[in-house]
Amino acid sequence: MTNRRQFLKNLAGVAAAGSAGILLPRTGFGSVPGDNPDLASGTREASILDALPGKKPLIKRTFRAPCYETPVSYFNEVFTPNDAFFVRYHLSNIPKVTAQDWKLRIAGESIEKPFELNLADLTNPKNFEHVEIAAVCQCSGNRRGINIPHVAGVEWGYGAMGNAMWKGVRLKDVLAKAGIKKDALEVVLNGAERGILDKTPDFIKSLPMYRALDENTIIAFEMNGQPLPFWNGYPARLVVPGWTATYWTKHITDISVVNKPFDGFWMKMAYRIPQGKFPIVARFISQETEVNTPITEMVVNSLITSVHEGERFHPGQMVEVKGIAWDAGYGMQMVEVSTDGGRSWKDAELGKDYGRFSFRPWSFRFKAEKKGSYGVMAKATNRSGNTQTFELIRNPAGYHHNVVQKVDIVVA
Repeated sequence: MTNRRQFLKNLAGVAAAGSAGILLPRTGFGSVPGDNPDLASGTREASILDALPGKKPLIKRTFRAPCYETPVSYFNEVFTPNDAFFVRYHLSNIPKVTAQDWKLRIAGESIEKPFELNLADLTNPKNFEHVEIAAVCQCSGNRRGINIPHVAGVEWGYGAMGNAMWKGVRLKDVLAKAGIKKDALEVVLNGAERGILDKTPDFIKSLPMYRALDENTIIAFEMNGQPLPFWNGYPARLVVPGWTATYWTKHITDISVVNKPFDGFWMKMAYRIPQGKFPIVARFISQETEVNTPITEMVVNSLITSVHEGERFHPGQMVEVKGIAWDAGYGMQMVEVSTDGGRSWKDAELGKDYGRFSFRPWSFRFKAEKKGSYGVMAKATNRSGNTQTFELIRNPAGYHHNVVQKVDIVVA
């Protein structure tokens, strides 16, 4: 309890400093951001490493609301450490949530028996079966900062994502206890995050019924075997494996089942992509228009994690290229690696499969025979036949960046 009180005291200090316009001291990391291989090319000039309470130094993108990304080096592990997991808030009024006063309300016009849960109710295995799932949580705008030209939004590099083992209860089991009426269309999700001004649109999202009732959609209260960190949704958050993190409501407090499309700002105006631009299978039909559709599932992607831009090797040295690949849950068919800037490709070795929603590790070794520059590239193909792109698919908010990455190393 003492540690919890101290944490909240520290958190209050952060909020007070932010509201007063005071910048917190930088850590000793990232003093020369352009020289730090953890910072994505194209975003380095605006990057520093800074620490939130309970977190290791992360790449600070914004302070109000807090947006901090995970340095690339942490992705050499399949599961991203809790204290290095990225942080994404949309609104500046950070909630002060405690286990004692937290409640989850289940209601809506398409619910037969509204009720409330406290944390003890939610976590009691006698009430709901506990399940665990490995899943990637990725911001829709991951890699936006390396778009050329830049587009509006948080200028993320490669680290607005993380992979964790999530433990919780199925959303469908909680909804079943309340009773779902036949006219149910969407499930509306609200958390404790709020705007400072009353006129600021509350961050509320909705899900189509088929996704809310999917057995993999859970209300999580643990992350990598520990209670959720505060900055990642304590004490409970929604986990929607395969879909972008905009639906993964943090500090969740209200779930409403409704019989018409939810028309809040963050559904109607935000997180939308042009119709037909991306190979998306999972659609959100009740929210579609003739010109755009809500972003839903992640596209296939990969990341090189073991070598960085400009890294130097000796002639004859074995170079081990490692990385991760992921998608919306269709699973990895293969990862191919090029060492000559994309002129030729060879299969990488896929590592252990931790589940179809998880990062999939891969590795590739080659001997650097000759002096010169080597353009190392990796491209992933999933089991539905989709492959990473070589050209950016432009859209107004810079979503779904999955262009094949290129890292130039030097042999001298």
